[in-house]
Amino acid sequence: MPDLNLLVTLDVLLSEGSVAGAARRLRLSPSAMSRALARLREVTGDPLLVRAGRSLVPTPRAIEIRGQLGPIVEGAKAVLRPAEALDLARLSRRFILRSSEGFAETFGPQLLSRAAAQAPGVTLRFLTKPDKESAPLREGEVDLETGVIDAATAPELRAGPLFRDRWIGVVRGDHALADGPVSAERLAACGHIQVLRRGLHSGEIDEAAHGAGIERRICAVVSGFSTALALARDTDLAAIVPERHTAALRQGLCSFDLPFHVAPFTISMLWHPRMDGDQAHRWFRNLVRGVCAAGPKLPV
Repeated sequence: MPDLNLLVTLDVLLSEGSVAGAARRLRLSPSAMSRALARLREVTGDPLLVRAGRSLVPTPRAIEIRGQLGPIVEGAKAVLRPAEALDLARLSRRFILRSSEGFAETFGPQLLSRAAAQAPGVTLRFLTKPDKESAPLREGEVDLETGVIDAATAPELRAGPLFRDRWIGVVRGDHALADGPVSAERLAACGHIQVLRRGLHSGEIDEAAHGAGIERRICAVVSGFSTALALARDTDLAAIVPERHTAALRQGLCSFDLPFHVAPFTISMLWHPRMDGDQAHRWFRNLVRGVCAAGPKLPV
């Protein structure tokens, strides 16, 4: 394999037309530069620089090479040069965020507002997250996603916590449970909407209720929080959903503390490690982190 360092050496030699001058420029000794020239002559099969009086002049082959060498060397320098400082005002990029139901509705407005103020050329695309498959992140189809880290989360992914959340009960504004504290007995007497989705809502709700002596009477089974809340809004049924995650979806509904304990959980953001050093991606991660730290305005 050819020594690519010789390209820089040859470029300087042809530019200086002097072994001593090239040595000074590259901070080498004259003898080291002479050895480099000998190596270049061996590799190219051409003397490249020949003596004419007291100076060196390029051969026709050297002149031909010199025309090709400049762009190659400059391109290599550009590749190896540290990344320039991020200019948000000139950044033009689309970021794709994959999240569970309610995240875009709750945190999306603030994300869009802050992104527009800091980087007007940025577009945000929100995708729903039907599963915990890590392929979209691994293959670059998604820039960032939010969710609960568990045994199903791919171990190579990077993660950072965003906020803690907890389960609460929700009914329509004029529901009987909206009047006064919700006891275990009152909740057990009510029909329920069950949310079955991978990774976030599972049997822990029913296990916790059962431990408190409550057997939920399931009248409807849905696959997402927005559907559960839509049904709760127009029926006598109660839904159990994450508080912060669904803040924007619960406007006009009555929310209440559960009469039994269910462990809270942490929502994290996840990304592929190849994006660690990307300055624009780092800005986007900080943007999401900042918006989530500020938190949504929770309905009363």
